[in-house]
Amino acid sequence: MERYVITQLKMRRRIIRRTLLRLSVVVIACGPVLADERPNFILLMGDDHAWDEVAYNGHPHLKTPVLDEMAAQGLRLDHFYSAHPSCSPTRGSVITGRHPNRYGTFAPNCSIRPEEISIAQILGKAGYACGHFGKWHLGPVKTESPTNPGAMGFDQWLSHDNFFEIDPTLSRNGGPPEKFQGESSKIIVDETIRFIKESKDKKQPFFAVVWFGSPHEPYSGVADDLALYDNLPAEYKERMVTLTSNETGRPVKRPMNEVLRERYAEITAMDRAIGHLRDYLKGQGLRDNTLVWYCGDNGIPASGRMTTPFRGQKGTMYEGGVRVPGVIEWPARIRRPRVSNVNSVTSDMLPTLCELAGQSLPDRPLDGISLVPLIEGKMPARPKPIFFWSFDTGRALRGDSKPYIEPELQEGTTPLVKMMDGKYTRTFRNFHYPEISEQHFGGARTVLGNRYKLVVDAQSAKQKTLELFDLKNDPAEEKNLIDSHRDIARKMERQLRDWQKSVLESLTGADYR
Repeated sequence: MERYVITQLKMRRRIIRRTLLRLSVVVIACGPVLADERPNFILLMGDDHAWDEVAYNGHPHLKTPVLDEMAAQGLRLDHFYSAHPSCSPTRGSVITGRHPNRYGTFAPNCSIRPEEISIAQILGKAGYACGHFGKWHLGPVKTESPTNPGAMGFDQWLSHDNFFEIDPTLSRNGGPPEKFQGESSKIIVDETIRFIKESKDKKQPFFAVVWFGSPHEPYSGVADDLALYDNLPAEYKERMVTLTSNETGRPVKRPMNEVLRERYAEITAMDRAIGHLRDYLKGQGLRDNTLVWYCGDNGIPASGRMTTPFRGQKGTMYEGGVRVPGVIEWPARIRRPRVSNVNSVTSDMLPTLCELAGQSLPDRPLDGISLVPLIEGKMPARPKPIFFWSFDTGRALRGDSKPYIEPELQEGTTPLVKMMDGKYTRTFRNFHYPEISEQHFGGARTVLGNRYKLVVDAQSAKQKTLELFDLKNDPAEEKNLIDSHRDIARKMERQLRDWQKSVLESLTGADYR
């Protein structure tokens, strides 16, 4: 009898231990997480950095050892896309998880709307320190702007209204513009490191958005980086390209070999700055539990288009306009290197970080999805299409369109080299769209599925054009399958129309009511 009782007690102890273990797993997975256990997040973005402009994607000239190492050790996203073929809209998609047409950020120098819910606001409420460094381009960065980084949830920022070069002029926390001496990528990485150190000293998890000014034209570089590209192919000299003059801020024509020498030098300098940031994280014991996510904001510009394998360029709906380099490095969770061909997009960043931080998604239509299953190796294909759309403002805007934000609040303060509208600062815009009509559905637009891509009106705004490509077998988009795959095209066109209706409903401001 005594032996029986002892046996029963041992069995009960084992059951209790197993139960406690299971409960502890549940608490760890679902309950509050201590600050030093929560992952840190760093989002890095190159400006006009094309998919092929990294050595790991086979570029014949570029030297990008840091991004190559990240791709070799982390999760390489070979089918990563910018939400739009230009910069401001794509940046809005990162901040909101929504397509930029939902809130009127249609093109460069269109501001975001103050009512949008940002990833920084969400993470800030969860206890994260949030900082922005570099290019903002979603409205002025000055203090009084209702769409500056602070208004969008960032605790501190050293930022520019638009892009910047060597010796940039930046605004700290909305203050008067200040001149900084040095290579711009290093300057903003040094500021990011200062911010991370402050967060670490406070034992606070951090979220840093680092948006480089490189390699956007006009180009420049430090001597050692320029020297790496002294011997580009002789035939590059024969092609002339138009870009901004560093001296006048106005358009100038120059030989492509000179232009690419400077562009590639900027990319190499940016790569080195990212390496400096990674070295700091490693030295402080932060690298393992910090997710670092790099991508470009749109495809290749005309001033850099020489080696891309894709059709189209910045501003177009073809792969050359929206497919960009993407890589995630997170040693604690991505222990083995992987290459993914699953379609993913900048709109996925907010849902992904929300899930990783244990935060609920905003209660409004989102266009991105969480890539946590992809990070975990459990997403063999994207569960829904990605939609792209360049809004036709020329047809939709009227002379009496009401500004969404008071015009004086939309005037930028940080100067840049490129002149526009007779000045070296930027004016932002956004408008009310209280009523939607058929003309608002216009503009080049795309549905991207796991295999097929439907492109509408990319050839002409006056006459409807349909193109269907099998990206699995034709990544260069050379063969239009519209005549032989009508059923697939019709289905995708219906999906696109339904999605546009949702977007236009958001554009009226319905999500804010």
